[in-house]
Amino acid sequence: MYSIGWFSTAKGQGSRNLLAAVQESILCRDIKATIECIFLSREPGESSETDKFIELASTYGIPVVSYSYQRYRKERGYLDSGSNVLPDWRLGYDREVMRRLECFTQPDLCVLAGYMLIVGPEMCSHFTMINLHPAAPDGPTGTWQEVIWKLIDTKAKSSGVMTHLVTPELDKGPVASFCVFPIHGKTFDALWKEGDGLDSNAVNISEGEQNRLFQEIRRHGAARELPLIVSTVKAFVDGNIKVSKGLIIDRNNAAIKGYDLSVAIDSLVKTKLDAQP
Repeated sequence: MYSIGWFSTAKGQGSRNLLAAVQESILCRDIKATIECIFLSREPGESSETDKFIELASTYGIPVVSYSYQRYRKERGYLDSGSNVLPDWRLGYDREVMRRLECFTQPDLCVLAGYMLIVGPEMCSHFTMINLHPAAPDGPTGTWQEVIWKLIDTKAKSSGVMTHLVTPELDKGPVASFCVFPIHGKTFDALWKEGDGLDSNAVNISEGEQNRLFQEIRRHGAARELPLIVSTVKAFVDGNIKVSKGLIIDRNNAAIKGYDLSVAIDSLVKTKLDAQP
């Protein structure tokens, strides 16, 4: 059976929602796979949120391997330099993670779901990993907050959510799947007019994330994240998308620039979005 590895730091409810969404789809046989194991970069007692995640995994009967990156770093006397360069201790930590996972069958696919560490080149090569990014394939980089401010600054016509292969270059791996949605028309146009003549810095200072356009863009993006993860995992399991020599290919073994799930995701989120004010 197709096997999945799950990597998380389990910082909050969102991480639990991601796990539950995929596992429930597995239990109802919509996704014909099994989550082989979960790796957590925190340990029991390190965070109440992580403890809740471990409890959830236990109810599903999924093995959990926990190893604190904070403890690993402190025990070896490393300080956080604040540099964008991956420090040596992170590479050593990755090696230790891989060693601790050797007792499990090599997963066909690993999902980074709220995993707060940059993955080093050795682990990228060892596992086939995908990660969620809150933007369209040609959209901005950064956190979801940074993405939205950039969309507002450029007066973008659309946004999206995507998954991509994890590579040593952060958020630059080949696109695995994506969905896009318009951020003009309907409720959006009136919200854009409220900020006419202002750039994102001015809006950020005056309103911050309470800005109504910011919140509406986030609402549409966030609603698509869980369905995209579930639909992407299913697409891998069903053979609609695969990885070959670092490329994303379709079931006919043709290279593609990501599997477009926009229509399917729109259908899944329409009722939820229409019901919210």
